[in-house]
This record gives sequence, C-alpha cells and structure tokens, in this order.
Amino acid sequence: MPNELNVVSNEDIKNLIYTIRGKQVMLDSDVAILYNCETKYVNRVVKRNIERFPKEFCFQLTEKEYEFLRCQFVTLKNGRGQHRKYMPYAFTEYGITMLASLLTSRIAINVSIKIINTFIEMRNFISSNGNVFERLAYMEYKLLEQDKKFDILFDELQKNKKIEQKIFFEGQIWDSYSLIIDIIKSAKEKILIIDNYIDDSVLKMLSKKGKNVEVVLLTSNKTNISKLDIQKFNKQYPVLKMSTSNKFHDRFIIIDNKESYHCGASIKDLGKKCFGINKIEDECIIEKMINI
Repeated sequence: MPNELNVVSNEDIKNLIYTIRGKQVMLDSDVAILYNCETKYVNRVVKRNIERFPKEFCFQLTEKEYEFLRCQFVTLKNGRGQHRKYMPYAFTEYGITMLASLLTSRIAINVSIKIINTFIEMRNFISSNGNVFERLAYMEYKLLEQDKKFDILFDELQKNKKIEQKIFFEGQIWDSYSLIIDIIKSAKEKILIIDNYIDDSVLKMLSKKGKNVEVVLLTSNKTNISKLDIQKFNKQYPVLKMSTSNKFHDRFIIIDNKESYHCGASIKDLGKKCFGINKIEDECIIEKMINI
C-alpha cells in the first residue's frame, strides 16, 4: 500500500486552514477530501458523537461567515461547496484529533498527524511574529480611520463647495452642464442670466431651481424663447421674466444679487468648445451690472 503521508503536503494543508471567530479551522469538505471520504460521512460521525465535539472542537458556520469565505477565496467561490444544502462545519485542531480517533482508518490517522503538525507550525509562526501582525493590524486600523476622515471631509467640501474658476474642454458637456445646475440650485431668492444667444434649453436647466426663486433672463431680440414658453414654464416653475438688452457682450449669471459668474460660452453651447467659468468677487462690479 502506498504511503498516504506523501499524498498531501504541509503547504497544501496550510492552504486549507482559515481563521474564523479567532480560531484556526478547517472546513468539513476539506477534511473529508484529506480523509478520502464523503463530507456527509464526516458530519454523520460528528452528529452521532456530538458530546465529543464542544464548540472548542467544532462549530457550524453562519451564512454570513460562509459568504465571506466564498468572497475571499476563489476555490470556495468557483468550486468546493458552491451548492451546499447546509452550512459547513469548521474543525479546530482538537476537533481534527477527535475525528481521527473516531474514523480510525489508516489514512485518517496518518493525515491527522500532518494536519495537527501544520496547525502547530502555523500557531508557532503567528506567535513568534505577533508584534509584526499587531503592527500590521494597527496600520490597517489607522488607514481605515484616515479613509473615514477623508470621506467626511470630502462630503463637507461637496456640501459647501465654492466655484471660483473652472475650465471645460471640448466634449465636457455633462461636466459643464452639472456646474451650471449647481449654480442655479444655490440660489435662494433670485437668478439673473445675461446671455444674448439663450434658447429654451436654459428653461430645462432652470426647472432645477429652488421653489419660488425668481428668474430674470436678459437677452437679445434674437432669442427663440417665445412668450408661450415663458407662460407654460411659469405655470409650473414660477416666477420667470424675460427682457431684451444690447448692453452686454459676454455671458453672466448673478445669484441673489451677491454672487456673479462670468461664462465664456453661451449656456446653450456648453461643452462644444473650450471655455471657462469664473466667479467675480468684487461686489461693486456686481452692483454696477445689476443697475445697467
């Protein structure tokens, strides 16, 4: 008869040992393969001798624990135990020893010796490198803490973001559109849009404004926004007014008579060519523009 001790190596056994609930364990299906028997036979032996398998020797995994293992290890995810009817049992080294004594086959006894030796080897390795693992765990904890702080900071920046200057290149249609929407949503009382080439696309953007925020469109007589468009818009999103003027060349958006943005392109042409949006900080300029 061939020497069963050569069938499996210590390295193979190490790959079958997992850490669950702070204990090093092997799953029933892996034990069955090493013992050259079926998983249901291993579990039947355990159930018949359940008093010999306290929780320090053997325990059944929860669905969450098993799913975590399946996500972490490819062999579980794409092969072993993929269609199990019941959650697997996990055996500690004590459970392996007890199981071997009950199975009594030569293979079970010989393989159990290798399994126990592997458990001891791994435990000694962890013990002798405990400081290293503690430091790694501490570093991982600190990284998680830093990630949480970064997420909080990023969320706050998103909530309180201020648009100072932004350049958009050809094709950045959505990015530029999103920024204009953010500006429109920031208004609490009034929005003044100055754009000689405005069209009804701006009405779709203005539908995102806050309730009861007044809108004034200052444009040229070449606009294709009709009085009917304005009437229908006002029935759902009041209040919108439109006037014509030939005093402006560039495009501006003024929010609540306090913040002003200079737009290098017409709102209807966002993202078609490279352009910039800049915030005007000088309150005196804003006042002059409003009173032109």
